Amino acid sequence: MKKRHLIFVAIFFAVAAGAQSQPSAPLKFVRAIKLPAAVKGNFDHFGVDLKGHRLFATPEDYKAALVFDLRTGKLIHTITGIGRPHAILYRPGLDRLYVTDGDDGAVKIFNATTYHPEGSVKLLVDTDSIGYDPATHYLYIDNGGGDAHQTYSMLSVVDTTAATKLADIKIDGDTLEAMALEPSNAKLYVNNKAKNQVDVIDRATRKLVASWPVTKAKTNVAMAFDEAHHRLFVGCRSGAIVVFNTETGKELDSLPIVKGVDDMVYDAASHRIYASGDGAVDVYEETDPDHYKMLGKVTTGQGAKTSRLVPELHRFFVAVPQHGSAPAEILEYEVL
Repeated sequence: MKKRHLIFVAIFFAVAAGAQSQPSAPLKFVRAIKLPAAVKGNFDHFGVDLKGHRLFATPEDYKAALVFDLRTGKLIHTITGIGRPHAILYRPGLDRLYVTDGDDGAVKIFNATTYHPEGSVKLLVDTDSIGYDPATHYLYIDNGGGDAHQTYSMLSVVDTTAATKLADIKIDGDTLEAMALEPSNAKLYVNNKAKNQVDVIDRATRKLVASWPVTKAKTNVAMAFDEAHHRLFVGCRSGAIVVFNTETGKELDSLPIVKGVDDMVYDAASHRIYASGDGAVDVYEETDPDHYKMLGKVTTGQGAKTSRLVPELHRFFVAVPQHGSAPAEILEYEVL
């Protein structure tokens, strides 16, 4: 009996130790915000107004941007007059919203209190991804390319204060995607999806200064950046995050993720990378600049690949398109 008791105790502590060693899920589901039945098709990027407790979403086929109360999860306004919304930026100082419109080829500007239009900046069709420089208040926007029947694309520079276009930077390749700005210098990194490479732009001279081939994966669309450690994370729809050293332009690693990635972010405070693809979010921890640990894969919803981390609120949002009889929804997670 005594021997059997000792065996039981040993097994108990072994199981308990194993349970304690299991990593906790990086995201905890909080709620699902159901959207009107008329909201169909894919979503593009989110925007956030922290002071006003608002989340902005861009369902591409709905021809409008949606405004939600972050406290209640309620849809509080629909901003119309947008042909095909892609990216959205809220600028607190001016209380304005800037929305890229792929159909009209423009940046649409709205008063963020009344939601009335306050003008637009004309670009080319397929006006899409953005990068914002808070120091200059310049917005960098990719536009043109294949939809404009061109073999090249434009990276346009828009002064959000004056609401005017300052320059066009011509880049060979008919599809540009996400970008990242380096605040400590004038570099801007942009995914040249057409050529499966990262193009490096000097924001001061507005010239292309380098191109880095992406060889460890295909279809580079998403991007995140760890400036402190000079690491650029390039999300590829073939199912990988390719890690670059921005001091050398060399590929260092390839981290497996779900296929179809569309959004990615690096959180410097937690050293975490979040990559959202078709139906799941992969979360990695940067243990040091050359090593990465998978923290977990969180299943989201069918076709869900658009997301937004709001670190100030410890929240992570994922847009799930309408499918079958299920309406579109926005999933809210707590960051653990």
